[in-house]
Amino acid sequence: MLKNTKPFLRAMAFGAALLGVAVVAAMLAAPRPDAAHAARNTAEELSDAFIRIAETASPSVVFIEVIKEVSVRRGPMLGPRGLMPEDLFDFFFGPGMPEWPGRRWDQRREQQPETRRQVPIGQGSGFIISTDGYIVTNHHVVGDADKVRVKLSDNREFEASIVGTDPQTEIALIKIDAQNLPALPLGDSDQIRVGEWVVAIGNPFGLTHTVTSGIVSAKGRGNVGIVDYADFIQTDAAINPGNSGGPLLNLRGEVIGMNTAIISRTGGSLGIGFAIPVNMIKYVEAQLRDTGSVERGYLGVSIQNLSSDLAQSFGVEENRGVLVGDVQPDSPAAKAGLKRGDIIIEYDGFPVQEIGSFRSRVATTSPGKRVNMVILRDGKRQTVSAVVGTLSGEEAGAPATPSKPGERTELGLTVQNLTDDLAQRYGYEGDYGVIVTDVAPGSAAAMAGITPGMLIQEINRKRINNTRDFDAAVRESKTAKTILLLIKDGQYTRYVAIKTE
Repeated sequence: MLKNTKPFLRAMAFGAALLGVAVVAAMLAAPRPDAAHAARNTAEELSDAFIRIAETASPSVVFIEVIKEVSVRRGPMLGPRGLMPEDLFDFFFGPGMPEWPGRRWDQRREQQPETRRQVPIGQGSGFIISTDGYIVTNHHVVGDADKVRVKLSDNREFEASIVGTDPQTEIALIKIDAQNLPALPLGDSDQIRVGEWVVAIGNPFGLTHTVTSGIVSAKGRGNVGIVDYADFIQTDAAINPGNSGGPLLNLRGEVIGMNTAIISRTGGSLGIGFAIPVNMIKYVEAQLRDTGSVERGYLGVSIQNLSSDLAQSFGVEENRGVLVGDVQPDSPAAKAGLKRGDIIIEYDGFPVQEIGSFRSRVATTSPGKRVNMVILRDGKRQTVSAVVGTLSGEEAGAPATPSKPGERTELGLTVQNLTDDLAQRYGYEGDYGVIVTDVAPGSAAAMAGITPGMLIQEINRKRINNTRDFDAAVRESKTAKTILLLIKDGQYTRYVAIKTE
């Protein structure tokens, strides 16, 4: 009997063990009450943060209506029944035509009086930044206005005065005659991180005080072609027409940006919106308040983005930073020792990625401030120091604007010595180099954007004074996969890397 029960007992024990494992697995898989409670608390805390921002920040967001005065004339007078004009010829062709037999002329309709009428031409958002009535919004919201009306969250309405606007940054400052207003705290946009939660408040499509949420999708967007000086914050918080000028806030309720533009195929939000960083708003707003205009920082360099081909030509592993194509004489950059071919990778403690954000950093640096720049020169890292000047006519860190690329698809260039006549014709008096007179169809030069009239001043960092220098430099570069040219196109100088394979 005992022998016969052993297999049974063993089977029972094995079954119990399996059951125990299953129970333990189920217990581990089931959500623990304390974990579920913690998750719910976290969700409620996030929800409470959004609610708190909506309640505290919304009173500081205003609705802006823009009024324009236009000239209007009364339409043609109607006949006795009010259905048709008394003279169909006047109706279709207007008064003032010569008379003919049988046509009755009514002098009262020969010239209708001109009147001025106030017409709403747009609307947007803004937010209060001081208790005494200063409000910031976008330039494109109020820049063309004859009159600006502001409506607060408590339904009070005011006529605002335009203190100043800055089209190059899309920032405008207006003011209403009121006191003890709820002003929003301004944060530090240099501290934002990609992925953090943000809240947008505004008046999309006239729906006042609409609150949406999202994250910071990217920062340092300076190449989106919206304004001259930009370092936009990109967000997926819903932004629609009417949100322009409204605040973008962090979870502490601080303004980190001003909603300005969207990328959209439909006119509505597709999850790609751009906000002006609050640090730029602070810089521009303070000057608009004090003087009504904006003073910008100036270095005096012509710059371009560092492409992969250019990075390879300069012996740089990473194509980050901006390449100096030219340095203006007696400029802050020249006095600091910057040279053509330097690669700026850091400015005033901030990494440099591309020309848009770099130009914005320079432009919003107070003139007279000394800044350090980390550069790569001949592949070696070094630091230079510059005292920022004041922009006057030139551009702060002007981009080396490329010419339009040719439509043709190898280095097929025809060049000529720079004579006095050619120098005068193309504006290269006092310069050196050889001038491009023809670009072969289908050549690598054409693909790189080289066009007749450009001045070639260097090949692979060697100065070119005449066609003999040019021919020798090209022969020396026959085995190279890439040839680096320094060209001048009008007032700008830039580098071009031409692939020979």
